Amino acid sequence: MSIKTRPLIFNDFPAWLPLWNENNAGHINEKVTSQTWQRLCDPAQSVFGFAAFDKEELVGILHYILHPVTGSINNACYMQDLFTLPSHRNKGIAKKLLQALYQEHKQQKWARIYWVAEENNAAAQQLYKSFGVKLDFTYHALI
Repeated sequence: MSIKTRPLIFNDFPAWLPLWNENNAGHINEKVTSQTWQRLCDPAQSVFGFAAFDKEELVGILHYILHPVTGSINNACYMQDLFTLPSHRNKGIAKKLLQALYQEHKQQKWARIYWVAEENNAAAQQLYKSFGVKLDFTYHALI
């Protein structure tokens, strides 16, 4: 298996859609899906994505958002989504996607990359610990 990563492109939509839907665990909203894809494909937006391929099959996606922050002139990167098809997990695909994001970070000189992960997702926590440091914050959200 040889995993290749690259930025998402407009023609990836048919292959991206099943991963996006599965990543959203049944919370499918066609307007949100359409708007998300538009943002991912519009260079004027600050939403971007990477795709991971096993041969010609799209097997993993990573979405990220760039935004200004206080304390730095350069943008920060919020990694919004990281998803690998269940049939392709434990093959290093998520790691490859994170490495692609990290390379982009080095080239663009972002202030930082950060993300939020479910505390009970042991596989994600193990992967993320190999890439970054845990910040001990308590998050609250207005929903």
